[in-house]
Amino acid sequence: MGDPVIEANLVSLTSILAEYAGQGKPALLPLLLAAQNQRGYISPATAVEIGHALGVPLADVYGVIEFYSLLTTHPPGRTRLQICSDPICALQGADELLASLCQRAGVEPGQVSADGRFEIERVPCLGLCNQAPAVQIDGRPVGFAASGGLEELLNGGGKWHEDWVSGSAQVLTANCRGSGPTNLDKYRARNGYQGLSRALRMSQEEVISAVKAAGLLGRGGAAFPAGIKWEAVFKALDDTKYVVCNADESEPGAFKDRILLEKDPHRTLEGLLISAYAVGARQGYVYVRGEYPQAFAALQGAVTEARQAGLLGETILGSAFSFEVELRQGAGAYICGEETALFESIEGKRGFPRIKPPFPTTHGLFGKPTVINNVETLCNVPFIFREGAEFYRKFGTALSTGTKLFCVSGDVVRPGLYEVPFGVTLRHLLYAQAGGLPDGKGLGAVLLGGAAGTFALAEDLDIPLSFEHLRSAGLVLGSGSIMVFDETRDMRDVLRRVARFFAEESCGKCFPCQIGTQRQYEILTRIAAGQALDGDELRLSEVGWTMADASLCGLGQTAASAVLSAIKRWPGLFVGPNGK
Repeated sequence: MGDPVIEANLVSLTSILAEYAGQGKPALLPLLLAAQNQRGYISPATAVEIGHALGVPLADVYGVIEFYSLLTTHPPGRTRLQICSDPICALQGADELLASLCQRAGVEPGQVSADGRFEIERVPCLGLCNQAPAVQIDGRPVGFAASGGLEELLNGGGKWHEDWVSGSAQVLTANCRGSGPTNLDKYRARNGYQGLSRALRMSQEEVISAVKAAGLLGRGGAAFPAGIKWEAVFKALDDTKYVVCNADESEPGAFKDRILLEKDPHRTLEGLLISAYAVGARQGYVYVRGEYPQAFAALQGAVTEARQAGLLGETILGSAFSFEVELRQGAGAYICGEETALFESIEGKRGFPRIKPPFPTTHGLFGKPTVINNVETLCNVPFIFREGAEFYRKFGTALSTGTKLFCVSGDVVRPGLYEVPFGVTLRHLLYAQAGGLPDGKGLGAVLLGGAAGTFALAEDLDIPLSFEHLRSAGLVLGSGSIMVFDETRDMRDVLRRVARFFAEESCGKCFPCQIGTQRQYEILTRIAAGQALDGDELRLSEVGWTMADASLCGLGQTAASAVLSAIKRWPGLFVGPNGK
């Protein structure tokens, strides 16, 4: 008689393969993740079976496995601990925590212990910057400061404190305070899906006009007008169109989309439904970052509730509108936050960005006209249709309408997610909202816009936080990440960690980014170690501008933004022994 555990695993794998069989390459990543979740890793035999089930060449199967960091072909440790050591977590002792955990477990970082019990690794940003130092145990986030210590972490323990959500406005985050996701009944009791109901009584042209009248700008960083994007897809001459929600939030310092999905998943779903109706799409996708399992689970629950309530499927709310949504989970690739790389990932390929033009509005997912918006952008849409474009414009400035979510982390009293109207000052956000800097320390710098952002100093505290005001000051708002560093922090080390992030996350498709990020990291590593050479500042400038001008996508184009900003803000920060 065979081993019952092995036999059960074989039965489970067979059922998983049968579920996806014949779906072709677009099912490759979901099937790989399903197989790994069931077995812990993807063995050579499993890879072969997956290729056969989907009709995908084995080379393509391994091409995808090797591209995504969360997929593995080796058995993992029974307990897997992940520690982020990007800039904000490093401020709170992430390096020391990683070293202590490895010493206690008797394992080197990134390796499995001899007894197979532990696997401890340094990972890029986990989207838990407000809980620094960020730790995950088997995909479950824990708050180290609230735990019983190292031994508890090593034994799979640790507690999680609720995300701090606050601010002077409560539009997008009205349902985000408290534990657990907002279910359908609670969402509807708070006027949920009223925006969809009203939109369905309007023509598609009227819906698009309302979004344009509201002045909604994309919240993913580019600030492209959402209504213009929708209008282009609506006018595209093709019977098949798609809407996609980009929830692959991987920028260091960013965690707003995670909180929105974990706490209020129906709001994103309602925004996606309205966008689909507006452009004439019958199918949509939500692509959730692989490091966000709780957000993915919350969204799965919302989709199930919506389908059971007739909010998905045929003739939604008694209208002629029919729509279905498919959830996709990423597998660890920052580049998939770039819209065309995300399309490639959904299509079952390595997440390489495409050359543009053509643009997604005419040639997007599966080569069809596609609207792609991020989570925060879509969460604005239900409010616009529930309250009206004119009321929406009462928030914010003339050119940056509505409210904005800011992820504040680092050296502040209350790290968290803050919703404020566009136009409040940086001083108001940091001091009136987040409590200022702890221990009476002075402000050293603020990195606005995440790792791909620019540095603001104390002299910039009274600049209004809007796209236009920051742009005129030579700063960027980006997706809304605010990383705060007090006057004692070594900015050379901060920049080294930013450079390491981009060097590790570059997909390698274009040489300016592939080589430039590595060279930038090498130079900054040497400088952070006190070994600056004459001409390093010039070298960093030349590498940075080359990447900005010649890289294929936004990753390479902005990988040097913080470094170039630092050169401008702190002349002489990178000088060599002879002051050159």
